[in-house]
Amino acid sequence: MGLRGRTAALVAGAAVLVATVIGLLVHRQTAGDQLADARRVVDARLLTAVRDHADGESGAALTDPPGLPDELRRLVTRDRVRATFLQEGDGERGPVLWAATRTDGQVLAVRHSYAPQARALADLDGVLIGSGALAAVLGCGLGVAVAAAMGRRISASARTAQSIADGDLSARVSPRGRDEIARLGAAVNTMADALAARLEAERRVTADIAHELRTPVAGLVTAAGLLPPDRSSELVQDRVHALRSLVEDVLEVARLDVPGIEQVQWERATVSSLARRAVAAVVDGDPAAGDRVRLLVGADADVDTDPRRVERILGNLVTNALRHGAPPVEVEVDGPVVRVTDHGTGFPGELLAQGPQRFRTGARERGRGTGLGLTIVAGQAHVLGVAVTFANPPEGGARATVDLSARQPARDWDSPGAAGREVPGST
Repeated sequence: MGLRGRTAALVAGAAVLVATVIGLLVHRQTAGDQLADARRVVDARLLTAVRDHADGESGAALTDPPGLPDELRRLVTRDRVRATFLQEGDGERGPVLWAATRTDGQVLAVRHSYAPQARALADLDGVLIGSGALAAVLGCGLGVAVAAAMGRRISASARTAQSIADGDLSARVSPRGRDEIARLGAAVNTMADALAARLEAERRVTADIAHELRTPVAGLVTAAGLLPPDRSSELVQDRVHALRSLVEDVLEVARLDVPGIEQVQWERATVSSLARRAVAAVVDGDPAAGDRVRLLVGADADVDTDPRRVERILGNLVTNALRHGAPPVEVEVDGPVVRVTDHGTGFPGELLAQGPQRFRTGARERGRGTGLGLTIVAGQAHVLGVAVTFANPPEGGARATVDLSARQPARDWDSPGAAGREVPGST
């Protein structure tokens, strides 16, 4: 049950409880007042009847009536007092109120019908029940209205928080009033401001550091290429190239952190050709990988996408599989879906649970990566609006699936300037 249902039920329950308590109190007070008034009336009649009997006059008193309740008869016989007794009626007779006393060895009694009071009390109970039902209905309606208003405000805050979590740091709540929900909205806005400032500062620092490193790293690459060919120079060149790749990856991540900094170049492309070029780029960088990567093309498809970004996504997935998995690495094209599968130990649990995290790798990969490769995959996929999922198949290994049809952009191929523009909804 949602917040609206719980609030409506709570208000309706409170209304029913209040109506029930008030109804019981009114019923009890009214019944007591009615009985007290009737007792005074029948007692006065009994006194009059006793005086008439003492004067030898025949009055309303009944002498030793057979219908006198046994409890009342025993009481007045034993204690010689005046007493009243309400006798409940059966299906044919209504309730009767008796008054009796003992005089001259006889029991004198008068009786009074209590049916009018019983009917009046029953009518009052009907009114109380109807009022309670109406109060419950009104309470439920009020609860629904209150819950709807609260729910809309809380939902607005939740949607804004979700938008912020999805990367829209410009989303803000418009708090109204001074209650707890308004304070929640203000807190969400404060959190968004602090998060945006922190991310911007982090991005600037990262981008500045990477930018400043490009020139000395380029000099290192040139200098390493001039070293005499031997094992030491090969190690130096390998590490220098790794450093250059790291700097380029950091710069790319920094650019992905700023929505719209790079235009998406939408083109019509065949999925199999994108996969072939991505695999070829990986093999060109590491010729030994050629024997460990297999490209399997089943069904092919044409998609509207940015070929450079898709090739970057697929290349990073293949490189990650070669580095952290086990051969053979299979790149399977199935229409607009591309699956990259290796036969290693699978993705770490934290990656499956939280997604790729920059500068974070699994314990088994410590020292073998920076976590930027899959972070770039996720960032480029977000820019293109395509779906990338990570899983460990039951048969073992790790599998990354790229679905290029998940969110294809709506394009007008005849409109001027279609290429190179930002598509609504992309970031």
